Amino acid sequence: MTIHQLSIFIENRSGTLLKVLEVLKQAGIQIVASTIADTAEYGIYRLICSEPLRAYDELKKAGIAVALSDVLAIELDDEPGRAADAVKLFSDAGISIAYLYSFLFKGKGILVFRTDNRPQALDVILKNNLKYIPESDLTKWM
Repeated sequence: MTIHQLSIFIENRSGTLLKVLEVLKQAGIQIVASTIADTAEYGIYRLICSEPLRAYDELKKAGIAVALSDVLAIELDDEPGRAADAVKLFSDAGISIAYLYSFLFKGKGILVFRTDNRPQALDVILKNNLKYIPESDLTKWM
């Protein structure tokens, strides 16, 4: 029920993001979703891609600092307030969301997030009949 996410540490200077993207391009790996959180000196480029384990290996071989982690992803109807409704379920269960990013895909809203309590978050997903997105479905989207 989890998805592998890559977190890539990049310096805030010209060309560092391009190097990451070029490695993925050369490997033929498709980016599904991504976000960058930055500070004055570096950024964390988080991404979901078609082949996360191979992407991890390719980035490591290229000397790029990368970490692999598990996140959750749920599908929502593309209607105002659906993200708030979903996040409320986790909040009401006492689950903190460390970070979240979202995107629209084929008429559906997709929320990707990391929590402080993944087992409890999975329980909330199941009990509330939220549609989780398994990693195996990522390749079906492309």
